[in-house]
Amino acid sequence: MNHTTTHTIDHVMSDTHTEAHTETHTDIAGRSCPLRYRYGPHAIATAPQHPADTLYVIGGLYGNLPALDVIERMAAKEAGPVTLCFNGDFNWFNIDDDGFRAINQRVLQHHAITGNVEAELSSAGDEAGCGCAYPDQVDAAVVERSNRIHARLKATAQRHAALTARLDRLPMFARYDVGDCRVGVVHGDAESLAGWRFGVDEINRPEHAAWLRNAFEAARVDVFASSHTCEPLLKPLRANGRDAAVINNGAAGMPNAGGKWPGLITRIGRTPSPHVVAYGSRVAGAWVDALPVAYDQARWKRLFLSNWPERSDAHTSYFARINGLQA
Repeated sequence: MNHTTTHTIDHVMSDTHTEAHTETHTDIAGRSCPLRYRYGPHAIATAPQHPADTLYVIGGLYGNLPALDVIERMAAKEAGPVTLCFNGDFNWFNIDDDGFRAINQRVLQHHAITGNVEAELSSAGDEAGCGCAYPDQVDAAVVERSNRIHARLKATAQRHAALTARLDRLPMFARYDVGDCRVGVVHGDAESLAGWRFGVDEINRPEHAAWLRNAFEAARVDVFASSHTCEPLLKPLRANGRDAAVINNGAAGMPNAGGKWPGLITRIGRTPSPHVVAYGSRVAGAWVDALPVAYDQARWKRLFLSNWPERSDAHTSYFARINGLQA
């Protein structure tokens, strides 16, 4: 979860200018990447394959119930069946018991994988903090606030043992076939739950080009859909002798690209989207698009402020972005 200023690089739409590294070499809570987060692209290649006519990948819902309402209505307006996959960090601001219960009960009716937020809710200690594995360039105060936000959410989760147990059983990645398009859904990158190599500053580095192609080849996918960096991104490329792409929806539950779009989700479908498209591409015969989620901004601000008033950690870190939708 990252939150600074906005810039655009080619096909990349970003809410951050930090130069993120895949790993950090400190043991500070919130910056470390636990070994249990590692899987590698070969594991993705052997994951169960789920067929889908239309796939919604919903990353970074962050406890936003109004956004979830809209996403479910969007799915209902599709001509055919829709598979919803929440790819982690669907919890974050929902530290109230009702909000925690509502988000998790509804999300777990669909497909879901764990994000670092969910992965640390029942961890025995606090060594990983929020589990974000923030790169060194992210300010220490941001990391410390994130750790405290997560600590409050974790205290709430401990009052909901049955839901937390279900979260503990979530996988770290998923695999879908949308027609001929093979999709790997991850939270971070092809290597790790909290990996940053699909971040906007990392993905275009020339020294990572071979790694990126190899990740597609080893995972045997045409599309990677991720969300961890909270940065909207579309990176077309060639891999496995075919067109391929990495797409990141940024955040389903917060404004994106300096408030240009509200929440965003990724849609991968055998047919074109009936909804407005923010950015997209065609890959292996599928439409791969980011869709704006026009949630009730006023209602969401009220819910957020009821948990995170002025001068609270989440208010300090996030309210400018939450309040920053362009008219």
